[in-house]
Amino acid sequence: MASSTQNDLTIQNDLTNKQQWFTEFFDSEGSAFSLKIQEHLESVTSPYQSIDIYKTAHFGNLMVIDGCTMLSSRDHFLYHEMMTHVPLFSHPDPKKVLIIGGGDCGALNEVLKHPKIEQVCQVDIDEQVTRLSERYFPELCRSNKDPRASLHFEDGIKFIKEAQPSSFDVIIIDSTDPVGPAEGLFAADFYQHCAKVLTDDGIIIQQSESPLYHSQSIIRKMHQDLKEADFVTSHTLPFPQPIYPSGWWSCTLAKKQGNALEFRKEDARNKSFETQYYNADIHQAALVLPEFMRKPLP
Repeated sequence: MASSTQNDLTIQNDLTNKQQWFTEFFDSEGSAFSLKIQEHLESVTSPYQSIDIYKTAHFGNLMVIDGCTMLSSRDHFLYHEMMTHVPLFSHPDPKKVLIIGGGDCGALNEVLKHPKIEQVCQVDIDEQVTRLSERYFPELCRSNKDPRASLHFEDGIKFIKEAQPSSFDVIIIDSTDPVGPAEGLFAADFYQHCAKVLTDDGIIIQQSESPLYHSQSIIRKMHQDLKEADFVTSHTLPFPQPIYPSGWWSCTLAKKQGNALEFRKEDARNKSFETQYYNADIHQAALVLPEFMRKPLP
């Protein structure tokens, strides 16, 4: 799961005062978001990043990676449901799914709600994210031992390059921001490798940052790179995400064939599992973009 670009951050984390707050500042846009903290539960430094877990007053547990908010118990469902059910209901008959990133296992849990899924392969470079999620976000990890699931802790870019052609129906890129290790996940050559790994009617979806802050930059370039990688159609779907910069986030979906706006509406309407945010009407509504996004996007 993602949050704001690390280069733009200044972190205020004063747990000595009676009013204890974690604040993430997004300096380039002059904005910030704060959560009242009750306790600093754990701090781990892995070979890849620093991970902190806090208990908040109103948002449950909070995971912070390298000073960036990643997920909270209260609002993670918004992100995880849009990142998974949108592509799975957009594919005609998905069986095999690859998740790049997603170490908190929230996307994995949502994917496995679909009864026809046969295989889900999750590849995250940092095992510590998963182990901390199992401890502090057990609701996200309830499907980790599902026989259809396999968890791999390695470089996702390397995994994609070495994967067999046409081996997955859907690829979900549940990455951090396009800086540091995740920068290579936002590039045309990476999307080209994804296209080879996908079946003929394959779909890729990636978290694509804030529509308000990044439509002219990250999101626009993403569409250009996907087109260069021979995805015939792509579309960005905004959704609310209170703990992320601007409180508004997005995912961008691309198809190797067909129309990115089309999905199995009746199947979504009659889904056999419960969700907290996603439904067929939400999916349809998220396809409608505001004017300021239509202009810079293809």
